Parts: sequence; C-alpha cells; structure tokens
Amino acid sequence: MSVAKLTASCEIPVGGMTCAACSARVQQALERTPGVAGAAVNLMTESAHIEFDPSVVSPEALVRQIRETGYEAVLPTPGLAAEELVEAQASDRAEALSAQRLKAWVTLGLAVIIMLGSMPLAGSENGGPADPLLRFMMPLERWVERAAPGLASVPPSAWRWILLLLTLPIVFWSGRHFYTRAWAAFRHRSADMNTLIAVGTGAAFLFSAFVTAGAGWLESHGLRPQVYFEAVAWIVALVLLGNMLEVRAKGRTSDALRRLVRLRPDTARVVRDGVERDIPAAAMRVGDEVIVRPGERIPVDGVVLHGASSVDESMLTGEPLPVAKHPGSEVVGATINGNGGLRVRATRVGRDTVLSRIVRMVRAAQGAKAPIQRLADRISAVFVPVVLSIAIATFVLWFDLGPEPRYLHALVSAVTVLIIACPCAMGLATPTAVMVATGRGAELGVLVKGGDALQRTGDVRIVVLDKTGTITEGAPAVTQVALDDDALRLAASLERMSEHPLADAIVGAARARGLPLEDPERFAAEPGRGVAGRVAGRELLVGNRAFLEERGVALGDLESRAAALAGEGATPLLVAVDGQAAGLVAVADPVRPTSADAVARLERMGLEVVMLTGDDARTAAGVARQVGIERVIAGVLPDRKLEEVRRLQKSGAGVAMVGDGINDAPALAAADVGIAVGTGTDVAMAAAAVTLMRGDLGGVADAIALSRRTMRIIKQNLFWAFVYNVVGIPIAAGALYPALGIRLTPTMAAAAMAVSSVSVVTNSLRLRTARLASGGRRRRSGPAAPVSSREVNDAR
Repeated sequence: MSVAKLTASCEIPVGGMTCAACSARVQQALERTPGVAGAAVNLMTESAHIEFDPSVVSPEALVRQIRETGYEAVLPTPGLAAEELVEAQASDRAEALSAQRLKAWVTLGLAVIIMLGSMPLAGSENGGPADPLLRFMMPLERWVERAAPGLASVPPSAWRWILLLLTLPIVFWSGRHFYTRAWAAFRHRSADMNTLIAVGTGAAFLFSAFVTAGAGWLESHGLRPQVYFEAVAWIVALVLLGNMLEVRAKGRTSDALRRLVRLRPDTARVVRDGVERDIPAAAMRVGDEVIVRPGERIPVDGVVLHGASSVDESMLTGEPLPVAKHPGSEVVGATINGNGGLRVRATRVGRDTVLSRIVRMVRAAQGAKAPIQRLADRISAVFVPVVLSIAIATFVLWFDLGPEPRYLHALVSAVTVLIIACPCAMGLATPTAVMVATGRGAELGVLVKGGDALQRTGDVRIVVLDKTGTITEGAPAVTQVALDDDALRLAASLERMSEHPLADAIVGAARARGLPLEDPERFAAEPGRGVAGRVAGRELLVGNRAFLEERGVALGDLESRAAALAGEGATPLLVAVDGQAAGLVAVADPVRPTSADAVARLERMGLEVVMLTGDDARTAAGVARQVGIERVIAGVLPDRKLEEVRRLQKSGAGVAMVGDGINDAPALAAADVGIAVGTGTDVAMAAAAVTLMRGDLGGVADAIALSRRTMRIIKQNLFWAFVYNVVGIPIAAGALYPALGIRLTPTMAAAAMAVSSVSVVTNSLRLRTARLASGGRRRRSGPAAPVSSREVNDAR
C-alpha cells in the first residue's frame, strides 16, 4: 500500500528580479530542487510560493537555492498576519528604492563627468563623435576649457586613464549586481536581462580598458585608440534610473492594499479584570471585551454586547450608508463607529479577521498569473538566447561588411542590440495590470481571485442571476394572511422545523399576533415543494399549488387568489388542515433598490441578463418586470440549476452565475465565472471566482467593467512591448544604416529600454483611477422572452 507524501507550502520574498526571465530562472531552479512539488514565482509581488515535501527539503534549503541563482531571499517571520506581511513588504521596497536612488544618482553624476571628460578625445575624431548625446554636449567643451584652462593641455592618454578610474566605481559598485547575476545565470546555463546588460557593458568596458592600456601598440599599428567609457557609464546609469522608477511605480501598484491595511487601528481599549486599558491591537485575544468610543475605528471582529450605534462599513462593502448596530450585531474590524458607544466581545483576531482574510485574498490574486501572460512567458524563455544570437550575427556582419573602422562599428552595434533588447517591458505588461486591478477591485468591494478569474470575467456575455438574496433582499416578510388564527398557529408550529427563510416569515407573523406555538408530532419536507406534518393531532400541508393538488386537496378559489399574488411578485403558500384547504399566506421578498439600475447597466454593457429561479413562473415574472429582466428560467430546483448553466454555456458564450455562494455553489462552480453576493463569509469567498462584499448587483457590473478595462490595458502593454523589440532590435542592428545612415548608440538604446519599462507600468497605473462607467448598446425593446412553465416553487 502506497503512502501519500505530506506536502507543505511557504512563501519566500525574492529580491533583485527585474524581468520575466529573472522570475522564470528562479522558478526553474526551485522546480528542479528535490522535494519541490511546484513553484510559482511572481515578478510584481517579488515572491515565490512553493509546495514541497518537508521530509526531503526545508524552507531554509529553498532560500539557499534561490540565493545560488543570484537573487536575495529570506524567510519571513512565522505567524505574521497578512497586514503585517504587507507592511513588511512595503518597508523592504522602501529600502530597495532608497538604495536604487543612491546608486542611480551617483552613477548619473559620474556619467556626466565621464561625458565631459570624453569631449577632448571625441573632438579630435574625424567628423566629431558618433554618439548624438555626446555631440549635443560638445559646445560645453569650450565652457569647460574657459573654466579650467589647464585641462586642454592634458594628453589623450592621461584622459583615458582618468576615464577608466571614474568608470571603475560604476562597474564594481553601482552596476556590480548586473555582472554577478549574469555569472550566476551562466553557471545555471541560463540567461536573463542581466546577461544582456553585463555582456554589452562588459564588452565595451574591457575593450576600452584594453585600448587605454595598449594605446601605444595600437598607434604603432596605425589604429586610432577609441574608448567607450561614456557608453558604459550612461548605459548603467539609465538602466539604474529605469529600475528606480520601476521600483517606485511597482510600489504604487499596491497602494490600494496598503491603504486597506492601514485602516486597522494600532491600539484597542480592552476591559481585563475589570480594568480598562489601552493595548496594541496585535495583542488582543478572542473573548476580550473592547470599548469603542464614538468616531473610533473598531479594532477587531466581534459581537456587540452593549450599546447602539451606526457603523460605516464602506471600507468593506463599498456601501456609503452606515449600518445600525445593537446588542447581538456583528461588527468587523477597521470599520468606523458612529455617534454611539459600543462594548464588543472579540470573536476573531489576527489572521482570522475579515480584514486579514481580504488582504490575503488580494495578495494571492496579485501573485496569480492571467492566461494571457503565458504568451509573454513563452517568448521570454527563449528571448535572451535569441538576442545573443542576433548580437553575434550583427557583430559578424558589421565586421565583414561595415565601413572602417569595422571592428569598432561591429562592437558598438552588437552592444546596442544587447542593451535595447531587454525583456523588462514584456515581463511587466501583465502582472502590473493584474496587481493594480485587484487592488482597485478591493477598494470597490469586489474581490477577484487572481489573474485567471480577472481575464475570464471580461469574456462573459451572459449573466445569470439567482432571485432570492441576489435580486431580492433575501429577507422575506409576510404581506398577506388569508387564514384564521388557529390555522396560522398550526402552520407556524409546523414551519418551526424548517430552516427556510419563508418558514421564518410565517413563524414571525404568528408570533407577532401572540399565537402560542407547539412542537410538531411529525415533520417531513420536500425541497422546492412544501412541508407536511402533524400538529396537535391535526394533519398539515403547507406548500405550493402542485404540492397540495398531488395530495388531493381541492383549492377552489384559492388557486386564482394565489395566481394574482404571484403575478405581483409575492410567493403564495397554501395551507391545508386535515385534507381541506384552509387559506394561504403571501410572502414577499423585497427587490433590492439597486437591482433595476444594475440590470439596466449590465444590458448597456452588451450583456444578456437571465433570471434563474426555482420560484413558479408567475412569481418570477413579477420580480423580473420590476427589475427589467426579459429572459426568465423559472421552476428550477436547486440541484437543476447546474444543468441550466451548462445548457446556456452550449451557446458558446461565457456565462457568469451570480448567487449567494452557498445554495448556488454547484452552479457557481460550473459557470465560466462564479460571482458570490455576500458579506465576506468564508463560504462565500470559497464558492466563487469573484466575491462582492456588498449586497448590490452593481458590483457585478463593476467586476465585468474592471476586467474589460484591465484586459485592454494588458493588451496595450503587450502590444507596445512587442513593437518596441520588433522595431528596436533591427534598428539597433543597423537595418536603417545602408539607406538612411541612421544608427543607434548604446546610450540611446539604454534610454529607450528604460522608457519602455516605465511606460508599461505607468499605463497600468491608470487603472487606479479608472471610471467603470457602462457603455455599449441600449436595452432591448419588444416583448419579454417566454418564461419557463415549470411549476416548482423554490420557496422551500
């Protein structure tokens, strides 16, 4: 008998990754490690999620494996809540940004000095310098000569040694990581962006150092000594500047998540041993009694013990109106108390709070890859070796066919190809947009489970809405009673055994009249039809028309009354006592005030909206008319909703199922996108790809609009990243030189590379303030689509 291997998982922060090839190399190294079942490395979140066998490999060994690839890694402190992990990551990113800023500005300063020092050497060249930037700065040479006349008498050989000394800090300090990581990649038989930069700048530096040391030998052989220290300096400076801007921009992509985390108060006033004291919020324990004064943020999830107030829960649900709280009400940490004081017993603390779970969910979503990213990943995997081959071919062609001095033109062109072909923009195109979009969604009360769900949501063409608790409030109330008090008492006594909301409504109506209830002697329920039993020696039936008729109960005029109530959107429950019709109870589930506007918005977005309900056709049609839904599928038992969703999928259109995340779980799972309308419960979050933290169908439109906007941004990013490389590499190789005499220099290539990466991140950041207004076609006109005639009542 085989024994299943135990697996564990951990998340390890990874520093120093700058492109998709970097993250791919770390992931490949981890996947090749014995004992690792799977690894996912994300460039934007700078982390690796690893599934492993703890009997074979330890987290410490995984950290060493990452470090051997040339990147930084450290195990996070165990037991940290999600909020603390986010703050720790933000702190690490701030330190990285500070280090990047220092290196970038120091290198830029040295690059300017090296450029000025290169002018005396470039001025003696025939036709002037080839580098446009150096040519642009040549007029400064006269200003420098007037400011320091002695510099003009410094011989060229001395200038070369001075430039070499100024370049050494750039190569061995600010740009050192390019070379160490490239060497680590070489040892692992792979290549990444660091390889391109290291080979390009390394070739230029070594060539210039050789020229500096062997200038006399070159001149004796009729060759003019020419150095490229300014190219090395500017390439490293511009790449560092681009990396600095990337780090800063990537930090902004998680602003929404950090704002959410920082809503949690730092301290809480608790009552322990009868004494009030202020303690750190992180030190709270389940069962603590917390004093929340007016205007304060609630520090913990809990239940109100004393007091009454209204609480602003907009940070959780997006709803602007405060929610009334009284003893027994649940409250969520980080929400804002109104004008009343509350005494709350803590029920969830630390990692278990709703806020912490939301943060974990958003972080996991930000680390997940969208399917559209696979194209960029496949290209990045082979991109660097292809570029190295193109650079070699460029060198050979210029060396064989180029103008004199051919060896210089060949070297410069090959270096330019290596620098301009950096795959940074391609690697950032998708994860930056996913990261910003999931953070933006969290602000709107829309939690999306990763890039895959985000992409699929935008492909939806049919939106299927459950009725109870989705279109309606999900809190039914009795609107009409056509029963004498004794029959109502008997019906309510029987319904006490049912857990359905409609049963609660009948019980509540009986208690409101002060009727004494009894325990049933027998109880049986048929889901979607009704209940039967015996109370006080009387036989009871409570259910829909078909349920009573099948048991031989003659309804008489009750049938027409029930039909009229159903046409108004109410659910009629017929009651029979000892085989005789006794009357009916009308129960209505109020339609949410926002449902009609949300349906209209979905249809303006070009989506077909379908109501799928177990209620009878007349009741369903009445609710559909109120909200403007034209296509209704009624009379569907809960276990048949799955089949209806699959039937709609056969049309080839993407189907989103919107339900409460519990009763509709099979249909939610079967749909292309399951959207749970809930309040952040564990079940709701687990049941669907998208969870709406507010009970408003407008969140469905927000989710779809956000997905469509995100996919548009991703496609723009990928398009420009591909165009940049497709156009830039041939120009860098010299494709325009024969016809137009145009050549790029390494410095120009470095500037273009930095601009391309920053532009991709900046384009993604537009999602932070995206207005998710609907557009597209208007609502359809004409008669409503046929309503299913299935006469099954999901009121049960």
